[in-house]
Amino acid sequence: MVCLITGSSRGFGRAIALEFGKNGHQVIIHCKDRSRDAQEVASQIKESIVLKADVRDFNEVKSIVDEAIKKYGRIDVLINNAGITKEALLLRTAEKDFDDIIATNLKGPFNFIRAVALYMVKQKEGHIINISSIAGIRGKQGLSAYSASKAGLIGLTLTTAKELGRFNIMVNAVLPGHMLTDMGDSSSDKAKETALRESITGKFSDPENAAKFIVYLSETSGITGQVFNLDSRII
Repeated sequence: MVCLITGSSRGFGRAIALEFGKNGHQVIIHCKDRSRDAQEVASQIKESIVLKADVRDFNEVKSIVDEAIKKYGRIDVLINNAGITKEALLLRTAEKDFDDIIATNLKGPFNFIRAVALYMVKQKEGHIINISSIAGIRGKQGLSAYSASKAGLIGLTLTTAKELGRFNIMVNAVLPGHMLTDMGDSSSDKAKETALRESITGKFSDPENAAKFIVYLSETSGITGQVFNLDSRII
C-alpha cells in the first residue's frame, strides 16, 4: 500500500510512518519545514519519499498529492496526523492562536481529504484515518481551540464516511491518548498529572501500540464512520 502520513517527521506521525514501513508499505513522509527530521525517518523505511507542504494551504497540499500520485500512481491510505496546540484559558486565548490551531488541525485534514479523495474515488478504494483526541469529546480546560478542532475533526470524519462510503473509501477517527511525544511532553505538568490520574492503567499511551492499531485498521475492509478510543481514560 501507498501511505501518506501528515506531520510524520516526528512524534506520533513518525511512529506511524515507521510502523507502515516496517510492514513493507510505501510511505510518503510529510512535513512543513523539518526536512532533516523527515529525511531521518525516511532513511529507516525501505521505500519512501519526503514531501513538504503547509497543510493550511490547499494549493500546496494538492501539489504534493499530485507529486505522490506521479511517483506511485495511487494513494491507498491517508493519515491526517499533523496538529498543533497551545495551552491557554479561553479568555486568554489570542485570536491568532485560535485561528492557527483550527487551520492546522481541522482545515488541514479537510485540504488533504479533498486532494486525496479525488484519486481514491477513481481507484474505488482507500482508507482515511483522522487523528483526533479525547479532548474533542470531553473538552479540556485550557485547550478550547484544540478541543474545538478535534471535535470538528470527528464531525468531518462522520460526514466524509457517509459521502465516500459508496466509493469503497473507509473513513475513521482514532483517539490515541496522551503520549509523551513532543506535543504531549510539552503540555503542563498539571495536564500530564491529570491524564495519568484518569488513566485506568496508570500509564500514558504508547505511540508504537497506537501505530500498530492504525496499520491494522488500514488493512481492514467494511469498517467506516467509527471513532476508536485508544486512550485508557473512559469517555
